Amino acid sequence: MTVVDTQIERRLEQLHIWGPYALLGIGVVLAVGSAELQRGPEEWYAAGGLVVAALVLQTWWHGTRHRRADRGRSPSRAGTVYYAVRWAIAFALTWINPFFAFYAATGYMDADELIPGMWRRLGLFASAVTVAGAQLGGLPASGTGEWLGFAGLLFVNFGLQAVVAHITEQEEQRSRERAETIEALQQALDENAALHAQLLVQAREAGVADERRRLAAEIHDTLAQGLTGIIAQLQVVANTPDEALAREHAHRAMDLARHSLGEARRSVHNLAPVALDDAGLPEALKQTVADWGERTGVRAEFTVTGIAQQLHDEVSATLLRIAQEALSNAARHARAARVGVTLTFLGDEVILDIRDDGVGFDPLALAPRTRTGGFGLDGMRARAERIAGSLTVETEPGHGTALSARVPLVRHDQ
Repeated sequence: MTVVDTQIERRLEQLHIWGPYALLGIGVVLAVGSAELQRGPEEWYAAGGLVVAALVLQTWWHGTRHRRADRGRSPSRAGTVYYAVRWAIAFALTWINPFFAFYAATGYMDADELIPGMWRRLGLFASAVTVAGAQLGGLPASGTGEWLGFAGLLFVNFGLQAVVAHITEQEEQRSRERAETIEALQQALDENAALHAQLLVQAREAGVADERRRLAAEIHDTLAQGLTGIIAQLQVVANTPDEALAREHAHRAMDLARHSLGEARRSVHNLAPVALDDAGLPEALKQTVADWGERTGVRAEFTVTGIAQQLHDEVSATLLRIAQEALSNAARHARAARVGVTLTFLGDEVILDIRDDGVGFDPLALAPRTRTGGFGLDGMRARAERIAGSLTVETEPGHGTALSARVPLVRHDQ
């Protein structure tokens, strides 16, 4: 309920409390002013007694309203009795002096709050009888003409009040329907809020799971591969009698250790690969392929086709990780003599191809991934799909392997 509604409600409350007193007072003043209408002391005494009875009735009703449901403003049996007694007093006063019809008009004010259902029409009709009689100049009417006039006045008074009562009931019905609609909307909002909270929880849980997968992949692509390379270099150092060659491989092992340490720190902070710090994806891939070729002794070439674009960090990191994983797999399994990496900017997508002339394999005969194995093809495919891309593999035993990762071209500023 708004502040304006509260003020209106308070004023209506005051009107229902003090209105009958005010109308009774107006009737008393006008009756005294029209003393010639009284026919003797008996009517003065009767009028005085009825006024006192009206004051007692009003005082009793308003003094006990706070103990009734809705402060006596809802239809009830007590309200109906109060209405009927007040009508009888008002009718008797109006019989003595028509100016007391002001008090009788009180029935128009609160019939809808005191009398239940269709009985309120009867209450309005009774009040209209009193008011119409006063408008005629007092009851009883004399002659057919006055009775016809009384009937006309009664018809007009009751008709107007019946129309007003009907409009009021319609408005109350619409108010109840609006309240029900508001309650239903509020319930829907509450349900939506609960659903939104549930979705947030699910999204948070999905984010945690995705972050775990990301960290696992990052650890595999950085620490695991780096340690593998370090072990390979140290094995050469341990097995070669050539001090110069041992020194060269020891330096490579140290470089790999430094690089892996940097990657591990970057992974913890969820940043892009080190290679992308100072260069775009083409330059990073070119350096990665060159380092890999130098480290493995395999001839490796890198090519860029199309117009190079500055890619979004996530796209660049994903393609670089896929290239690193593919080169790592080629070093461990392919026994290739030549590897080619091509980065193609094609319209609205970017394609990364890694081809080798190694031993190839049967994709259907791949063993399930073990705890000591790498993420391999599944990891690369998951990386591509995470940014709405795809990964295809073409290979067969003895005919090399070709991987192709296609991802949407998302520019850096998007």
